[in-house]
Amino acid sequence: MCGFIGIVGGETAAFDAAEGMLVLQHRGQDAAGITSFDGEAFHSHRGTGLVQQIFHTDLIASLRGSLAIGHTRYPTVGGGTEQDAQPLYTNHPFGIAMAHNGNVTNFQELKRELAEKDERRLGTECDVEAILNVFAAALRRRKPKAGGSWPEHVFAAMKDVYKRVRGSYSGVALVGGRGMVAFRDPYGIKPAILGRKKTGRKTAWCVCSESAVLNVMGYEIVGDLEPGEVLVIAPDGTLDRRTVTGRGRKQHRPCIFEFVYFARPDSVLDDISVYKARIRLGEVLAARVTAAGLNPDVVVPVPDSARPAALECARALDVRYREGLLKNRYVGRTFIMPQQENRERSVRAKLTTLPMELEGKKVLLIDDSVVRGTTTKATVAMVREAGAKAVYVGVSSPKIKYPCPYGIDMQTRNEFVARSNRSEKQIAERIGADAIVYLSIDDLVTGVRGPTDRVSKFCHACMDGKYPTGDITPEVLRSLEGERNRVNRKAASKRPC
Repeated sequence: MCGFIGIVGGETAAFDAAEGMLVLQHRGQDAAGITSFDGEAFHSHRGTGLVQQIFHTDLIASLRGSLAIGHTRYPTVGGGTEQDAQPLYTNHPFGIAMAHNGNVTNFQELKRELAEKDERRLGTECDVEAILNVFAAALRRRKPKAGGSWPEHVFAAMKDVYKRVRGSYSGVALVGGRGMVAFRDPYGIKPAILGRKKTGRKTAWCVCSESAVLNVMGYEIVGDLEPGEVLVIAPDGTLDRRTVTGRGRKQHRPCIFEFVYFARPDSVLDDISVYKARIRLGEVLAARVTAAGLNPDVVVPVPDSARPAALECARALDVRYREGLLKNRYVGRTFIMPQQENRERSVRAKLTTLPMELEGKKVLLIDDSVVRGTTTKATVAMVREAGAKAVYVGVSSPKIKYPCPYGIDMQTRNEFVARSNRSEKQIAERIGADAIVYLSIDDLVTGVRGPTDRVSKFCHACMDGKYPTGDITPEVLRSLEGERNRVNRKAASKRPC
């Protein structure tokens, strides 16, 4: 899961991109990059680490031009390398830079196909390079043909991209002298939203991963891109848009994990408020806790993304809500850290207990999800050490049991604490809790969807193994797992002892 932003308009596009990337920092902590275009040349800088660590005022000022794209990276394979940081660039045709959020499930196949059929060789393990080169190859094939407008060429090229590239992907591209292209995959698995802002007599445009970016930066929200939709924005602000493939909302399957964990609570994705979705999940969870016969003395959230659900769960149970765990805000999100050993080391650095709120009490810990169980096990142990009489865990999502091939870092089945159909009792024992309560998939879908009629179905393949793209076979999962292990071993071998 990554964050991207694209800006067209104004003379501070790179500064605007950097500001938006700060809002998207929660989506990726591994690397970041910005590429701009000034009408004559591209300017780019990428690095490993957080946005504020990589970019300073003078550096951003050197990224000239009124068009810019930016990216915060969260790797599903490998370690943090500058080579795989986005945006990536190819100089033919036109010069194109691209950044995306998602995962290309046929990356290795495309890599071979691009070399053999398109005479284009990839130089990184970053799957956006495959999308970039498929797009570039399609534009190159159309370039000699006479007639047709630039948007028509782009729509035709992106139709070829959607035909060849499988998986989940939304993103933005800068095309030298032509403007910006934005896109969302045919199933709309990954979010993408458009905003606009008047700057004098001109219109500035922003396409990004979450609506919170637009709110912070003063853009009016135009709306989410449709599944399979492509936007073409010229340097003068002229906008053309078209859905070029798929069955639109009939096959729309946005990732439900966005609402559970990844997205900011102040974002609205596909007309669904993330905050309100989490409130609704807390209410449903309270009913599950009551049905399980648990009678906690206090409800405590695992900060930060579980807080809305915990507040509503406590209200519905008529039990005191307390901040029994304090978060060190200078430690990042442990789930999206690039290596498992980093997650394990950072849990106690990230959280500390407030014993006065825990000692002698039956504590209901509310977490948004339990994937590997690493963080949860350590958190339960800390609460016990603080003197809790009993520790229950309430999870505002179902069991995570299946690999995600679409861009969430859970691609190997043996990572999941809920694997092999373990019962709640067995899982509780493994994490050291007295009991654990999950939502059902129906609970989750109903709670997230709420009153909207824009989305009828979601992608929750990591919970039920039903992959919406229809091409994820056991062989594909084994291939993705093998590739992930290979790249991770390669990255580990390069890290100093």
